Amino acid sequence: MRKLFLLSFITLNFCAASAQSTGYWQQQVDYKMDVNMNVKNYQYKGKQELVYTNNSNDTLKKVFYHLFPNAFQPGSEMDARIQKIIDPDARMVNKMKVDGKDVKESRIKTLKPNEIGYLRISNFKQDGVDATAKEVGTILEVTLAKPILPNSKSTFTLNFDGQVPVQIRRSGRNNVEGVELSMSQWYPKMAEFDFEGWHADPYIAREFHGVWGNFDVNITIDKGYTLGGSGYLQNQNEIGHGYQDAGVTVTTPKKMKTLTWHFIAPMVHDFAWAADKNYMHDVVKGPNNVDLHFLYKNNPKTVENWKKLEPLMVNVMDFYNKKIGNYPYKQYSFIQGGDGGMEYAMCTLMLGNGTLEGILGTATHELGHSWFQHILASNESKHPWMDEGFTTYVEDWALNELGTKKVENPFQGNYNAYYKLVESGKEQPQTTHGDRYDENRPYSISSYVKGSLFLSQLNYVIGKDKLAETIKRYFHDFKFKHPTPNDIKRTAERVSGANLDWYLVDWAETTNTIDYGIKDVKENKDQTLVTLERIGRMPMPIDLTVEYTDGSTESFYIPLRMMSFEKENPNPAIKRTVLKDWTWAHPKYEFAISKPRTSIKKIAIDPSGLMADVKSANNTYEIK
Repeated sequence: MRKLFLLSFITLNFCAASAQSTGYWQQQVDYKMDVNMNVKNYQYKGKQELVYTNNSNDTLKKVFYHLFPNAFQPGSEMDARIQKIIDPDARMVNKMKVDGKDVKESRIKTLKPNEIGYLRISNFKQDGVDATAKEVGTILEVTLAKPILPNSKSTFTLNFDGQVPVQIRRSGRNNVEGVELSMSQWYPKMAEFDFEGWHADPYIAREFHGVWGNFDVNITIDKGYTLGGSGYLQNQNEIGHGYQDAGVTVTTPKKMKTLTWHFIAPMVHDFAWAADKNYMHDVVKGPNNVDLHFLYKNNPKTVENWKKLEPLMVNVMDFYNKKIGNYPYKQYSFIQGGDGGMEYAMCTLMLGNGTLEGILGTATHELGHSWFQHILASNESKHPWMDEGFTTYVEDWALNELGTKKVENPFQGNYNAYYKLVESGKEQPQTTHGDRYDENRPYSISSYVKGSLFLSQLNYVIGKDKLAETIKRYFHDFKFKHPTPNDIKRTAERVSGANLDWYLVDWAETTNTIDYGIKDVKENKDQTLVTLERIGRMPMPIDLTVEYTDGSTESFYIPLRMMSFEKENPNPAIKRTVLKDWTWAHPKYEFAISKPRTSIKKIAIDPSGLMADVKSANNTYEIK
């Protein structure tokens, strides 16, 4: 196992080094942590040593850490958000009747002292010298003893005392499915500092951003617990619990009350784990010799579903490797724990008591995050659509391609959800910070759905093959580099040759909508004149098909002038005519069909349904 760690370490750090050789820089953090968990009161103590490498041109006088558990306290920002927002997350509230009215009460508001979460820091030192560390909600603000100069390192040491909250959201104890410990966002985590500055966002239950580095973690816990999580277990033949090498029998002396699990996780930006006394643990070989771990409750009602899930996830990982790029680590763990599903480095914590179809969908989605959140790792707080949306896209793509019943457009449900959001009038631009949405539902649709449509609609804009090539090149060029929205746009431009600035601006930075219509169809001698109109603000190239009464079909393509691009014919079996381009400033466009109106049965804009036209009723003209 140690050999696997070294191989991954060398490979991943080569990627980071090559990224920086092209002018890109990023900070690095190397953690060493020793943690002791008391399973009787769910409190833990730890020591952390962090070597911080400042690769920027800035001199740093302060650093910031995240203290996520502090969110689970009455009066916290997360508590306030739950109480204020009109559609709070159902997992985070208690529903009750007050004077005959339905009331939703924040679960955090009612937590008792032994149920809250906290992370308290003491004995903070920089290179052995005391530094000033101040807790500000879920952030630790550190005034350094001495500035960290560009291209230099500094070592921070601290002690921490934590309490695992009753599970409300993601991290916690004793969740609804009986999993005892879901340990995510549990340690003092260095905030990201990049070309935009510090990203020390308070924790309000949204997404994350982190610094890549290497984790060396020792977790001491009651010997009856089985653990799963990030990294590679280094002492598997001392621990057992299904991790030991083939043929090895592990016997723990009765006098030993605890075991210390030693994990190493190279080049990741987070470390999570879960533990339970009743976990079953299976290991399955995945593509490229990756170990896939499955840890789930020994529940007779659900064991069969988890067993059936295992070969399916081998296929899903293989699909992602082929369509996006190779998964660079040597293990991944699917762990029953948490609420819903949430991605972490080399693992996911997910609910596991549902149907096979349900846990397959969750596992497929969360595994997809490994590529977009844990290898590409865009700033998910500022641009949640880049991670959640792109992951939703590949999830729907994979489930359709690997399923027994394939549909022509597996993304149709996403289009329908987006249309409903537009109709509601509650849409906000995707430039909105994840914490700043007025309501949860518009956030979810903007991030998961409209983010997915960015890619499925790009299929319509530049073509299926160019989109597939764009996804692969985006992953290859920007893995371990924290890409921004401009990077996916520029990748698509490099692959296709099209100008796409308009696409990124209108789709992601505004709430402009697409709405085209067939305004008029009239006969002119032996020809038919067709007038189209652009009603929405967002422009698009136009694919249009004409079905004739003799059963034949013809297609027309109208390039968008600002693209300076002509898409390849998506259906070479059908004759296509490329017309003159359409400018944004002209709301109407006219062209001629060289057949009389009486020979036409139907005219349709975008028969593929991949253009997100919010009012498709006027996209079709039928002669009856």
